[in-house]
Amino acid sequence: MRKLNFSIVGCGRISYKHVDALIKNSDLANLVATCDVNLDRAKAKSEEYLIKSGKLNHNVNVYDDYKKMLDEQPDIDVVIIATESGYHADIAINCMNKYKHVIVEKPMAMSIEDAEKMIEVAKEKNVKLSVAHQNRFNKPIQKLRCAVENNKLGRIMNGTARVLWRRDDNYYKQAPWRGTWDLDGGTLMNQCIHNIDLLQWMLGGEVERVYAETETFRNPIEGEDFGAILVRFKSGAIGIIEGSAVVYPKNLEETLSVFGSDGTVVIGGLAVNELKTWRFEGEDEEEAKSDLQVEIENVYGEGHTPLIRDVIEAINNDRKPYISGEDAIIPLSIILAAYKSKKTGVPIEFPLKNFSSADMKK
Repeated sequence: MRKLNFSIVGCGRISYKHVDALIKNSDLANLVATCDVNLDRAKAKSEEYLIKSGKLNHNVNVYDDYKKMLDEQPDIDVVIIATESGYHADIAINCMNKYKHVIVEKPMAMSIEDAEKMIEVAKEKNVKLSVAHQNRFNKPIQKLRCAVENNKLGRIMNGTARVLWRRDDNYYKQAPWRGTWDLDGGTLMNQCIHNIDLLQWMLGGEVERVYAETETFRNPIEGEDFGAILVRFKSGAIGIIEGSAVVYPKNLEETLSVFGSDGTVVIGGLAVNELKTWRFEGEDEEEAKSDLQVEIENVYGEGHTPLIRDVIEAINNDRKPYISGEDAIIPLSIILAAYKSKKTGVPIEFPLKNFSSADMKK
């Protein structure tokens, strides 16, 4: 396979996971540029890559303008976008219009219209668009997905996604864009979207309607710090989502539970990386758990490495990425429907059209 040149746009909190993932895929990936509106951060990220990779003679150019980066470095194959969420769509669309493949952090966009435009441009320019819902690669999640695809659970009746975390005042003061409707949304969009993605992936994906209640209990933000969502899927399954950033005194759990007529599965841990319950007739639960427990250092998990590997293979083999724009628009739609439900006080029927997190300000 051809070795690809990567750039990173947005060198903040999550960017180190992309640096580490590129290094772990160094046989097929080079980092050739970093970009951030704060040039010092772009320089620091470039140096981080060079030191960690041991490629001290390698050149990683730094920029504070991604458009200039694209103009000056036509050798870039893939752009990783890890900026504030509200900028994802514009940057992705501009990069794809320059025939660059794109990996964008979650959420892919802050509106249905922008997400649909991203998918459209990727098709028009024949480039790959992948979204960093990296927890799909977790071993317990893969085991559950295999069980779902093989109808091992029988009829899937319901499932729950719970994210019970804490984000205090300091978290929001560190970056004033957090919790804003234009650039971030609330805890459902920021902290819960990964687990919402996994829930919908297991319960059938096609949504019939969404009803939600949200509240901002204690954090000084525009968006919610607590949300509860009820999702009816076209399969007949019902999903329940509970997302909190106000748990005392620290993060409690992130859990995905799926209940079928012939099986029950619960996955927990810091980033849904631990198989907690695996109950099927005739199976040894402890044996099923034995080779699936993966230690991780934080909530970001270890999924960025296989995510980047998959995109490299998708480009080289001209296939759809494992986590495409079409996949990622579903959890985004659920959250935006939840926001619209909160705003209107009624359940929201699907398909959801032309709604944005910014509409919550009106």
